[in-house]
Amino acid sequence: MTRIACAQIDPTLGAVAANVELTASAVADAVAQGADVVVLPELATSGYMFADADEARSAALRPGDPVFDAWRSAAGEAIVVGGFCELGDDGLLYNSALALDRDGVIATYRKTHLWDREKLIFTPGGALPPVLQTRHGAIAVMVCYDLEFGEVTRRVALDGVELIAAPVNWPLFPRPEGERPGEVITAMSTGRLNRVVVAVCDRAGVERGQPWTEGSVIVDPDGWVVAEVGSGSGLAIADVDLSTTHDKTLTEHVHLLSDRRVDLY
Repeated sequence: MTRIACAQIDPTLGAVAANVELTASAVADAVAQGADVVVLPELATSGYMFADADEARSAALRPGDPVFDAWRSAAGEAIVVGGFCELGDDGLLYNSALALDRDGVIATYRKTHLWDREKLIFTPGGALPPVLQTRHGAIAVMVCYDLEFGEVTRRVALDGVELIAAPVNWPLFPRPEGERPGEVITAMSTGRLNRVVVAVCDRAGVERGQPWTEGSVIVDPDGWVVAEVGSGSGLAIADVDLSTTHDKTLTEHVHLLSDRRVDLY
């Protein structure tokens, strides 16, 4: 079994040092509870509601920045996945996520599908998320809006992913009373359609008047939510057998990948 934790926190816009301390503390808390994989929100080191590119640039980091040593120190045996505002070697800004462990950075992923005003600040990434072979399973990192594109989630499923780890910042949208957020329903559908585990870490609080959905969830390969945080800051923790993602059959005659009609589409 793999213990997965999503650490829903409330970072402060532009306060990189304080946010690194907050995120490292959340990682340490999750690891103390036995987490093998810890997922943090999108742009966890910087906050989200930038006024413009100049403000984002003032909070940007490079993947090798020493501030990430705090995540490494807190990681123990765990894999940590978290979002940050990246300053690329090309001078451009990216909405990115790091996967790292105590030994250093495993991979950096740049969000390929930018949401709304992100397009005024960030450059979209030019590469789909790879499937990372880690000590705690085959992991693909995505960021928020990427999950809405079945072309991406199906691609990593075909490449053998066991766990999709997704830092997100989900703006709060109205929904009928008693319904789950639409974004959570998408995560559930992604898990069910591909028989993979999906761990989505949202953020808490209100930033520059923008409330967040606070929708952190862990979804099992059958598409059911097995852990969630709810409102406010906190941890969602679940033990999941990632080996069950290898079986794509639903019945004797139903196989989710083999039944695709690639001759038609």
